[in-house]
Amino acid sequence: MNFFISDAMAQSAGAGGAGGLMSFLPMIALFVIFYFLLIRPQQKRQKDHKEMVAGLTKGDEVVTMGGILGKIVAVDENFITVNVAKDTDVRVQKVSVQAMMPKGTVK
Repeated sequence: MNFFISDAMAQSAGAGGAGGLMSFLPMIALFVIFYFLLIRPQQKRQKDHKEMVAGLTKGDEVVTMGGILGKIVAVDENFITVNVAKDTDVRVQKVSVQAMMPKGTVK
């Protein structure tokens, strides 16, 4: 004879399929957000860098990841030779090229 507290009733088992999908929906939405904001742009940058490195030719002006600015004087399979000053050539890996600069940057 408790007037203030109602009796607790167990919920009957439902279909279960819709409830299970609804519990995974936030996790799926989070993965989709991460894919479009983090994973996809990073893959695009990697693809662009790979294409740039494959297209390096003699005479291109580049900046390495170490910050060295120079003009390519020789291209090998895995290495390039960069002229950074008069009579000063530096041999670096192709993948260490960070960016190509517009013609005339190195004077």
